[in-house]
Amino acid sequence: MKPLDFEKPIIELEHELEKLKHKAQTQNIDMSDEITAIEGKLADTRNRIYDELTSWQRVQIARHTNRPFMLDYISHVFDDFCELHGDRHIGDDHAMPGGFATLNGQRVVVIGHQKGRDTKENLLRNFGSAHPEGYRKSMRLMKLAEKFQLPVVSLIDTPGAFPGIGAEERNIAEAIGYNLREMMLLKTPTVAVVLGEGGSGGALGIGVTDRVLMMENAYYSVISPEGCAAILWKHRKHAHKAAEAMKISAPDLEKLNLIDEVILEPKGGAHQDHQLAAENLRHAVANQIKSLQALSTEELLDQRYAKFRQYGEWQGE
Repeated sequence: MKPLDFEKPIIELEHELEKLKHKAQTQNIDMSDEITAIEGKLADTRNRIYDELTSWQRVQIARHTNRPFMLDYISHVFDDFCELHGDRHIGDDHAMPGGFATLNGQRVVVIGHQKGRDTKENLLRNFGSAHPEGYRKSMRLMKLAEKFQLPVVSLIDTPGAFPGIGAEERNIAEAIGYNLREMMLLKTPTVAVVLGEGGSGGALGIGVTDRVLMMENAYYSVISPEGCAAILWKHRKHAHKAAEAMKISAPDLEKLNLIDEVILEPKGGAHQDHQLAAENLRHAVANQIKSLQALSTEELLDQRYAKFRQYGEWQGE
């Protein structure tokens, strides 16, 4: 697993610890004091780095290639997943899988963005950037959920909707805009979780939900830090400044009341322990669904409307 730049002090201490243990074992030398000292230093370094992550460092973790993706969470969290295909207009979009599943015995409809781990899979999944067919398929599945009174779970992980010529020709703006309107009107509980990247309208196209959750090291933004830096500072090298200024990390967005809950990850990121990250997600989503199911349809719609109406409110100090 390739370390991120800010993790190098941890890796160096881990290598030093391994060398000491190897030397103690192969040469039959008592190095317990030295090993204990390095272990303490390693623990302190790990805690210092991971407890004080900057927004840009969280973006790097959110993009980690070993981070669990949508279908990984489905395999760990949901049972009996039955994928449905096609938007009934153009075709299917492999960047946006979805279908029926069960969560702790509760039948749900789950949709989301899927990235790939290698070149072949990324080409199949279009790097997690959905076409218009993906958004139209997701709305078809959400309408099915409404018909059968099933909760909807959206798993968001995309750098943004696909900006190619074909997507524009098939009116991706209309597909996303239609989803924004119709998700506000769905008469069934809806929960979204930003797993990693939450990029612009591509994320929002399945993110207008009763509850919006984020994994601890995910980010949610109208533009990527690199894109913002290219506009404001004329160079991508200022992405770290842009990430900090835009307040795109989960802790910042929770303080601004733009999301409802931060789901904790294993120390160092979800890629360190897929199973633990999945269990945390399972618990959080199940609790949110349970609380939403206690509401009447009228209460559900009123609260959803009020939730998004308060987005963008600002109060001076």
